[in-house]
Amino acid sequence: MSANHYLVLTGGIGGARLVDGLVLEAGGENVTAIVNTGDDFNHLGLRISPDIDTLAYTLAGLADPVKGWGRRDETWSGMETVAKLGGPDWFSLGDRDLALHLVRTERLSSGETLERITADLASCMGVTARLVPMSNEDCGVMIVTERGQLTFQDYFVRQRCEPMVRSIDLDCARQARPAPGVAQAFARKDLRAIIIAPSNPWLSIDPILAVPTIKDHLKAATVPVIAVTPLPGGKAVKGPTAKIMNELGLQLDVQTIADHYHGLLDGIMIDEADRDPVGVAFRRTDTIMRDAAGRRRLARAVVDWIARF
Repeated sequence: MSANHYLVLTGGIGGARLVDGLVLEAGGENVTAIVNTGDDFNHLGLRISPDIDTLAYTLAGLADPVKGWGRRDETWSGMETVAKLGGPDWFSLGDRDLALHLVRTERLSSGETLERITADLASCMGVTARLVPMSNEDCGVMIVTERGQLTFQDYFVRQRCEPMVRSIDLDCARQARPAPGVAQAFARKDLRAIIIAPSNPWLSIDPILAVPTIKDHLKAATVPVIAVTPLPGGKAVKGPTAKIMNELGLQLDVQTIADHYHGLLDGIMIDEADRDPVGVAFRRTDTIMRDAAGRRRLARAVVDWIARF
């Protein structure tokens, strides 16, 4: 069996774009994504899995091209009515998006696992890559801030990342069991490489690595483990990565990213604007994914580099 399968550890928007590029470059049947669920939560009685949904919508060609999350051509009548009725409207659920959460919640309530539901919903959308939640259990990340301890979505959406971050609590993920598909993905005989996507290392990748055995799988891997910088030229493309790094007293450069993943990587893909990192193999390319062509170009650069290991 030829080794042609790529396993990606990923969060939402940035990671989803790289996974989409890999699907375009290598074919969906050759890509598995282990997806962060540390920001999953309950809202209006529904179970929301933001990163899983962003992956599915992106790979299905349904994602909003401007926001990067949610569905394109969305309508918002449901949330407008929720607001008029005095309900919590700080986390917006579009009308089409709402259908997915209804189906997920109903199936979870009947005892099905998030892994099984995710696979089925992705298939219904025409997604050919395999999406595996890091765990079927609650792994909620808590953000310790100047205003106290906040749930991820309270910090990220309701308070718009405004409170100063003091630390990130991953205890819930540390007590969870990995979804069965996680071990299966690492054990594939056709596995060619493991890729850490350009997702926020602290909010999206660390929760995955905190789930028992996952970091051990990376350390024991006999295939290349490659990270793609989420901080090209010391700037975050989307989200609060730079803000959080500043508040944690970290330098905004690719060296910090490489050091954060110390002991796990065989190399890191850096941007053309980055300085050379020390102590790790690296390859330089344009890491900005402006469109589908950019996603595929970056994926091709990663795949070509992996072929040299």
